Amino acid sequence: MTQLGLPETIQVCLFDLDGVVTKTAVVHAAAWKETFDAFLRERDGAGFRPFDAHADYGEYVDGRPRADGVRTFLASRGIELPEGDPGDPPDAQTVNGVGNRKNELVLEKIRTGGIEPYDGTLRYIEAARAQGLRTAIVSSSANARDVLRAIGAEALFDVRIDGVVAAERGLPGKPRPDTFLAAAADLGAEPKQAAVFEDALAGMDAGRSGHFGYVVGLDRVGQGEALYAHGADIVVEDLADLGGAAQDRTAPGSAAQDEDEGDHT
Repeated sequence: MTQLGLPETIQVCLFDLDGVVTKTAVVHAAAWKETFDAFLRERDGAGFRPFDAHADYGEYVDGRPRADGVRTFLASRGIELPEGDPGDPPDAQTVNGVGNRKNELVLEKIRTGGIEPYDGTLRYIEAARAQGLRTAIVSSSANARDVLRAIGAEALFDVRIDGVVAAERGLPGKPRPDTFLAAAADLGAEPKQAAVFEDALAGMDAGRSGHFGYVVGLDRVGQGEALYAHGADIVVEDLADLGGAAQDRTAPGSAAQDEDEGDHT
């Protein structure tokens, strides 16, 4: 392992945004809860079952493109809505309308509450770039560029694959690996040469199915075991813990263990 806590074969690093680089995951969770609770209250009345900003968010929404999050959560409640169009107003009873309602809320929360980065992540990215590794931001958010600019971090990434770019290229979002694969390709690397940094279970699934060289799980909400179960090679609470002094907590059957056993491809 290198001083960055990565296998020697890693040449590029692919970072999720919300919950990895910035402390915006809690903002998104709150916006989803407000959106879905209002929808469910209107549909089911005062006895509705609220959206759980921890369990439901992690299982059905976190890391997915906005429309996929709406569709997946509502399906878990046996609810199906027409797709509508991306430009639907936020009061439209469509998948896109509900998603746009959430986006209005999250933009307002970001404007009023500000955006904070994870300092440990920024230091890690700077260290990775200093050692010659190229970096990409991979996010389902259509607001990723504005968020990076707000924290002064846009220059830390050679490539940006976000919700806007994914739509332009027709790339399916997480848990599919396509956005991460596109970022690695744009950086001139094979998947086995890329490390994925994610905090969402859908991101772990993408890292595993894409056969990336190393998948790092960021445990921000106490779901370390779930991150391992969904494909993490190592789980840390902060990237400041991953450097040369990080304790190796690789899970059985992980990519890192396979590499140690000579089976990593």
